[in-house]
Amino acid sequence: MVGILRARVMGKLTALKVRSLSEPGRYADGDGLFLDVTGKAAGRWVLRVQSNGRRREIGLGSLKNVSLADARDSAFVMRKKIAQGIDPVAERKQERQTVPTFRDAAKLVHEEHEKAWKNGKHQNQWLATLTTYAFPKIGDLPVDKIEGPAIREVLIPIWLSKPETARRVRQRIGTVLDWACAKGFRTTEAPMRSLSKGLPRQPKKDGHFAAMPYADVPDFLEKLGERESVGRLALKALILTAARSGEIRGALWSELDLHAGLWTIPAARMKMGRPHIVPLSAEAVAVFERAKKYKAGVGDLVFPGQNVKKPLSDMTLLKILRDGELTVTVHGFRSAFRDWVAEQTDYSGEVAEAALAHTVSNKVEAAYRRTDFLDKRRLLMREWAAFCQSTPAPSNERQVEEASAEPTPH
Repeated sequence: MVGILRARVMGKLTALKVRSLSEPGRYADGDGLFLDVTGKAAGRWVLRVQSNGRRREIGLGSLKNVSLADARDSAFVMRKKIAQGIDPVAERKQERQTVPTFRDAAKLVHEEHEKAWKNGKHQNQWLATLTTYAFPKIGDLPVDKIEGPAIREVLIPIWLSKPETARRVRQRIGTVLDWACAKGFRTTEAPMRSLSKGLPRQPKKDGHFAAMPYADVPDFLEKLGERESVGRLALKALILTAARSGEIRGALWSELDLHAGLWTIPAARMKMGRPHIVPLSAEAVAVFERAKKYKAGVGDLVFPGQNVKKPLSDMTLLKILRDGELTVTVHGFRSAFRDWVAEQTDYSGEVAEAALAHTVSNKVEAAYRRTDFLDKRRLLMREWAAFCQSTPAPSNERQVEEASAEPTPH
């Protein structure tokens, strides 16, 4: 093959002439091949080509290591690849890269993304699911060798038995392979479209969190108050504020103004990335007041965990429910609140959604909305607290003159 390549090239240079060159300069062999001489028997080979409408120069190696014949062979191969639409420089760069295994690539992706994830539980689960389900089968494979069949073998054992977990594993595998493509370790993104066609249809399942019927909430809160702990206070605060678990568990004293009855959660801790003001009922203020006894001198957390520098675990709140032999979820109390607003009050859906810190789905409406309904939400949360404590709300609770009234200081 080499002989055939060499026979096709009739250049201006000869091996003898190359050895005799000592004057620095560029010497042409022909067909875009040049020798850049820097001194006696010193220089480098360069191929000048036209690629995608622009001139490029490709280095072929030093004169010390590459002979005239070898340079001509390399030039011929390069020109042939360019004629076929292949970028030889990009190809060479990719060959020089050490293609990581899926396991190593996943760890790199996790390191790059974890700082942007607000949910610490998600940070841990992201790599844990891949470690459990993906690494045993594809962890040692280079990322450029992983295609649909290999991914399917990871997913098929859990696709029907653990559908939610399987979907998360699929999404995370796709993220790793897309990252590898962006880094130049593979030529294509993850083959997720064809993969989906090769998997059986998963059974449909209601994706809502199991919620306690709102009528049962007052009785549950009464039982919750039979004993006191930092976890029970946190759960009670969560119910009275209709907040998310992470928002309550990460609450800081610096965010609270108990005298004004306001809790201002910064954007960095909100799911939607926007600051959220929670009006506190007198009952909610009382819960936060009782939590002061758990305040640690080394941190600002309202509800510290066993390690006082870290917030309570989400499992702490869930354990309280499980100890009471309840099958509902912590997040489900937000659904109970939303159902109560819809069925037992005259407040609009916009006010209820604002209380839950949900985004406005209609983009046009969202662009023009300039209010967060704080005054109305203050009244709403008072009525919710009154319902939760099984005490009737005053008939004039919604009168405008009381809209800005502050709760009694504690």
